[in-house]
Amino acid sequence: MIGLVVETETGESMRFELDSGKTKCIAEDIKANAMTVGKYSIVNPSEGQPFPDSHKLVVRVSSPKGNNYHLGDQVDSGTFAFTAAESGDYTTCFWANKHKPPVKMTIEFDWKSGVAAKDWSKVATKGQVETMEIELKKLYDTVSAIHEEMFYLRERDEEMQELNKETNSKMATLSFFSLLLCLSVAGLQIWHLKSFFERKKLL
Repeated sequence: MIGLVVETETGESMRFELDSGKTKCIAEDIKANAMTVGKYSIVNPSEGQPFPDSHKLVVRVSSPKGNNYHLGDQVDSGTFAFTAAESGDYTTCFWANKHKPPVKMTIEFDWKSGVAAKDWSKVATKGQVETMEIELKKLYDTVSAIHEEMFYLRERDEEMQELNKETNSKMATLSFFSLLLCLSVAGLQIWHLKSFFERKKLL
């Protein structure tokens, strides 16, 4: 049976014990667009000696919506660094493999966010930095596309306004000539009727 413990920390360094076959999750409330960094490692029970095969972890960092930000599979240490895309509780879970006889591992975990994470470059790996650069380039391209679209819409709006002005001007001219035509026809009709009645000596 896998045990689960959820704790909320303030981003300080900590040390805890984890039994084999158990799980421990630690949550950190992080604001959107805040930088966060983490570093974890298993304390070697025999200093100066290789890590025992039993001392391995699966480590997963996930967002409030369940998106993965880091996954360490069968590791004894690791680091992560990312910018939070949303506000909420980000969770780091440690899974210890089952082992017979059971073993107890001591884990050191340092998790910082916001201003406390300003030295993130010291723990971020090259791959993580490259990933962030790609995301920043994508964001820049998106902003550039939106900027170009705004200029295009502005030009289209100016063209539509100019077209409306031209249309209104043509409609005013057409209305003026239509009015003149109607008055001319009416005048001709009056002249024709007057002439007709004069010939008939009705007037």
